[in-house]
Amino acid sequence: MERKKLCCGMSGRKLTLISLFLLVTAMCVGLIAVLATVLSARESEEELKPEESSFLIGVGRADCTGPIAEVPLMGYANADQTARGLHTRLYSRAFIVDDGRKRVVFVSVDIGMVSQRLRLEVMKELKSTYGDLYGQDNVVLSGTHTHSGLAGYFQYTLFMITSKGYIKPSIQAIVNGIMKSIDIAHWNMKPGRIFVNKGEIVGSNLNRSPQAYLNNPVEERSRFKSNTDNQIVVLKFTDKDGYGVGMLSWFAVHSVSMNYTNRMVSSDNLGYASYLFEQDKNTGCLPGEGPFVAAFSSSNEGDVSPNTKGPYCVNTGDSCDYLNSSCPVGGTNMCVAFGPGIDMFESTRIIGESIYSKAKELYGNMTQELRGSVHSAHQWVNMSDVTVQINATHTAKTCKAALGHSFAAGTIDGGGSLNFTQGMVAGDPFWDGIRDALLGKPSNETQECHQPKPILFSTGEMQKPLPWHPDIVDVQIITIGPLAIVAIPGEATTMSGRRIREEVKQELEKQDSFANAEVVIAGLSNIYTHYITTYEEYQVQRYEGASTIYGPHTLSAYIQLYRGLAKAIAEDKEAELPKGPEPPFFSDNQLFSFLPLVLADKKPPNTTFGGVLEQVLPHYRTGEVASVTFVSGNPRNSGDTRDKTFVTVEKYDNRTQSWNIVHTDAAWETRFHWVKGNGAQSNATVEWHIPVTAAPGSYRIRHFGHFKEMQGLKPVITPYQGTSDVFTVS
Repeated sequence: MERKKLCCGMSGRKLTLISLFLLVTAMCVGLIAVLATVLSARESEEELKPEESSFLIGVGRADCTGPIAEVPLMGYANADQTARGLHTRLYSRAFIVDDGRKRVVFVSVDIGMVSQRLRLEVMKELKSTYGDLYGQDNVVLSGTHTHSGLAGYFQYTLFMITSKGYIKPSIQAIVNGIMKSIDIAHWNMKPGRIFVNKGEIVGSNLNRSPQAYLNNPVEERSRFKSNTDNQIVVLKFTDKDGYGVGMLSWFAVHSVSMNYTNRMVSSDNLGYASYLFEQDKNTGCLPGEGPFVAAFSSSNEGDVSPNTKGPYCVNTGDSCDYLNSSCPVGGTNMCVAFGPGIDMFESTRIIGESIYSKAKELYGNMTQELRGSVHSAHQWVNMSDVTVQINATHTAKTCKAALGHSFAAGTIDGGGSLNFTQGMVAGDPFWDGIRDALLGKPSNETQECHQPKPILFSTGEMQKPLPWHPDIVDVQIITIGPLAIVAIPGEATTMSGRRIREEVKQELEKQDSFANAEVVIAGLSNIYTHYITTYEEYQVQRYEGASTIYGPHTLSAYIQLYRGLAKAIAEDKEAELPKGPEPPFFSDNQLFSFLPLVLADKKPPNTTFGGVLEQVLPHYRTGEVASVTFVSGNPRNSGDTRDKTFVTVEKYDNRTQSWNIVHTDAAWETRFHWVKGNGAQSNATVEWHIPVTAAPGSYRIRHFGHFKEMQGLKPVITPYQGTSDVFTVS
């Protein structure tokens, strides 16, 4: 029977005594932590051993939300899509498993993808804190692929150009959040058990490139019921008595329910599923609080959309061209997929609820327990120069990185604005001429290697001011008993993921210790290298094929590499794997940023920062939206806002004659819109979408922020707060 954790809601004398107890306890814990720093992390763990038939388990969650204004959102590569507020906060969720001999770490982060720069910076911090306990070999970092997370954490030119460069406050928030989640998991490790279950979610994903999928062999396609992976795999983490402490799952769907018109930082559909699961388990807690940790991670979602109504021409209502996903008027920009809701918020809610509901059902019906040891295998490989054994007599090679013309067309989840279409297998003289003049012509060798892709950007041959794409890529597998987690450095399509799973499973099951192995794909892990299509899908040159940067044999190369890792794990020979060539770590002064400095804030005459410009109504019913607009400063002035809030919704308690926080800006029900006006003036509108569960009573909305002013030549940052009128809800 599942025990729910009571987090908040106690009051009066009991709460005061508990608060005093917690204060004293916190002081003691602080002293102990200080003393503990004199010992190495490994020494501090030596006496803690898993009990027989169990593991040591630790789970942790931490806020990793960065600056929510003016920083580009990462995913759609739309220069105009910069952050202007907050829908939901972003979190890092860490899971540590130790079998007494080895340990592995899996971290799921609410970001678009893990970049090489981000991983290297996290590894640097882990080394400084824990020595050799956590590192490249046994830590997997995976992004949920929300397209409404913040950019600015890459070190390669292509990604910096499309996201205003390298933005230190953005990457620092993510690094610190990941580190804190691992720290929490590390210091809370205790004997526990892990269970696994799997099922299917139907109707929550759609193949957005069915033409490419149909190019796979018919005998292969006939083995599967759908052109998307509907499988969801769920892990349940418990203490030794069987009480749940965490949940980790994988499901293949793009986190693009919040579409390219969105300007608010948001964790999207997978983040909302985590929100629902954690709110259910952490009874009485505000979002982001409570001990139970629930992560919904990405999988082989490369060709999978959550916009289940499919694409149509938004200007005419007609169907889009089947192969090219374009419209007679407006081209690819007008061909957009929607659904299942009436807007992006409802669609996010519907998809998130569907995933959460199935995971909750599977979590509540666990029977298969994971037993055995843990393993980890990692290599760096130069993906631009891998020889692939096609058969007994033939080999092929991967290519220097390049993007095809159809890359610029975008997808039905967010099309390009120029005259590129998907399915282009021939170049365009106009754009090729501009490319040659500005960036240089691709070499004959690279053009031939990528056939039939017409190359738009030969990024592997572009090195100024820094390399445009990585050559050195991480490949990694971690196992927990018979469960293998394959960390994919990009976006594998449905069939690519299926092939990788089957090949890894086949290799593992050559050893009896991995009989009936369960293999999951963890997408967007460790480094981002765009897409991974099958050889057959590549020939069609839809967006995914054009974005398979190492050429038509990319998948075959990865399968060969992952089979090698699986073989080493199955034979317990991970230590014999060659490490491979290390990736570069460019210094901060080599990187560049286009993000402008924050100017001194101004306010309208006869107002104050935090003053109300548009007041709430005196009364609302549940289901309505309470809204208030404040004079605000630039949210970037608030610095590191992790574990803080720009917004509270508070309810008056007649018994204690005090205001209690019922929502922060981490809540699904709140929306924080920041609007930058003229003359360095700005305002912030807070919306509370009042849920049907809201208790009747008196409420108020508060906003917290910081404004900058110049005192002589010195900038001074000052906190402010604003409060709405009191209103009632019935």
